Amino acid sequence: MPAIWLASRSPRRQELLTQIGVAFDVLRLREASGRTPDVLEVAHDGEPALHYVERIARTKANVGWQSMVARGLEPRPVLGADTEVILDGEVFGKPADERAAKAMLARLSGRTHEVVTAVALRWQDDTHFAMSTSKVTIAPLTKSAIAAYVASGEPFDKAGGYGIQGRAAAFVTRLDGSYSGVMGLPLAETAALLARAGFPVP
Repeated sequence: MPAIWLASRSPRRQELLTQIGVAFDVLRLREASGRTPDVLEVAHDGEPALHYVERIARTKANVGWQSMVARGLEPRPVLGADTEVILDGEVFGKPADERAAKAMLARLSGRTHEVVTAVALRWQDDTHFAMSTSKVTIAPLTKSAIAAYVASGEPFDKAGGYGIQGRAAAFVTRLDGSYSGVMGLPLAETAALLARAGFPVP
C-alpha cells in the first residue's frame, strides 16, 4: 500500500522516492496555464531566497493536505518540495523560453552557485521540514555549447535551466553537497523526515 502522497509531478522526485523504496501516489495540484494554480510560485518583494524556498515547500505540503481532505482521499503524509538555483542572492526559477534559458546558463557559466531544496512533510497537525544546500560549479560554457544544450529541450522544466542528471552533467566540474538534492529531493533529509513522522524508509 502506498505510504505517502507526493504533491509534485516531478518525474525526478518520483524516481528518487522509488530509489529508496518509498511507496507513493502523486497528489496532483492545479498547475495548468489559464487557471489559478494551487500554489503560486512567486517571491514576495524583498523576500530572502531561502525564505522563499521554504515557504513554497511548506505551502505545497499544506495545500496538498487540504486537497487530500477535501477530496476524501486516504489520509497519508503529504510530501512537498521546492528546488531553486541561487546566484548572487537571486533565485533562478524555470526558464520561460529559449532566451531565458540561454541567459541563465550564460550567468552560471564559469561560476559556483547554490542549489537549495526544501522538503516539507505534512502529517496530521504537524509539518516537518528540512533544507539541503549544495554548491555546484559550472565550467566556462561557449555560446555554441549553451545553444546546443537549450536546443535539446532539457532546460525548460528545471530550476536554473539545467539538469545535473542529464546532458548538463558534462558542465559540472564540482559538487559540494547532495546530488539527489540538486536533482530535486535530498534523500537523506527526506528519509529523516519520514522517520520523524513515524514512517521510516523500509
